[in-house]
Amino acid sequence: MTIQTPIGSGAPATLKPLDHYDISPERGFLCKFDASAVRLSGSLGEAQSLARRLPHLLPTGRVRALLETRLPDDVTEATIAALSDEQARIAMVAYTFMVQAYVWGEDAPPAALPPVLARPTVWLSDRTGQPPLLPYSGYVLDNWGRFDPDGPVDLSNTWMIQPFLGGADEAWFVLVHVAIEALAGRALARFDAAMRAAVQENADALRTQLEAMAADWTPLADVFDRMPERCDPYIYFERVRPYIHGWADNPALPGGLVYAGVTRWAGAPQAFRGQTGSQSSIVPAMDALLGVGHAADPLKAYLDELHIYRPPAHRTFIDHVRQGSTVRRFVETADHAGLDAAYNGAIQAVADFRSRHLEYAARYIATQGKRSAGNDPSVGTGGTPFMKYLKKHRDETQARLIRA
Repeated sequence: MTIQTPIGSGAPATLKPLDHYDISPERGFLCKFDASAVRLSGSLGEAQSLARRLPHLLPTGRVRALLETRLPDDVTEATIAALSDEQARIAMVAYTFMVQAYVWGEDAPPAALPPVLARPTVWLSDRTGQPPLLPYSGYVLDNWGRFDPDGPVDLSNTWMIQPFLGGADEAWFVLVHVAIEALAGRALARFDAAMRAAVQENADALRTQLEAMAADWTPLADVFDRMPERCDPYIYFERVRPYIHGWADNPALPGGLVYAGVTRWAGAPQAFRGQTGSQSSIVPAMDALLGVGHAADPLKAYLDELHIYRPPAHRTFIDHVRQGSTVRRFVETADHAGLDAAYNGAIQAVADFRSRHLEYAARYIATQGKRSAGNDPSVGTGGTPFMKYLKKHRDETQARLIRA
């Protein structure tokens, strides 16, 4: 279905059905396949089994030697090319968890990844279209299973497949994100109707969609508020967060990390950003729909850079929404008090969610006392001064409220 934008507003944009973008109303951006049932064979199966043993390997203090000596060394680019898309994504989870464990699993980070780990990870990166370290999609979107396969995707029925150390706090942290992603599918399913209503200048229809969308954010906030139930801030900071950092703007690896054996980089260190909730596509998609922009400053550059860490299909969805949405423009010109209020309700729902993120970041990270080069509470896992940036995200969202 093609959405034609009004004359003078730019080129026509095409918004395809949600499944084209690997999205569903029931699961949002979460994987649509059963990740817990995907098995790898041969050498990749050995690697998958080894990754699942990280909770046993990491406490030894010599996880690097254990990975180097036990990882199969016969994985080739052709091996990766022969995988199905689902297998490639699950292999990406296994290898990137091992990459993170190798880098952050001992006291001081290494200068390089060994070829037996670096080369398959880069080939999987090429295959999945994401940088060669653990992304949010591998940490959350493709890393959950259901106890009852016919039951809901919520906190009562999901489990974390691949952990680092394991334990309730680590699992709860990930599964809260899984539940939020699933709930977001309701709002995402309204994008098409909202965009069509704006193009057709149907104020009542757009008002209905925006009001429903704002209401969709209430259960997301309720789930987010459950984070402290089983994820303690101290445990998060000391036992969960250390493994998800990257090596871009990280004081412990100021020059980046060498991917040994990867010919394209010829031994030059590479700097990639660690996984972060800012790599989730939920809020950027809402920004694109509602016309929330960011000032041209280092924050804007950082947000643009994070876009490449998302799965390609999700990037395309955000791009298509941004290109095709005339929601903000129509609301500004419609002179319809009810529509203004509905738009403001959707904007405020996103701003409130960002405020919650800011509050949890302060509680779980910024106020923690211990500092180390690789896990500094003033530096986000993505390598940024996150408190400053999160506040700016929130403020720029609220600035888009329609004023009477």
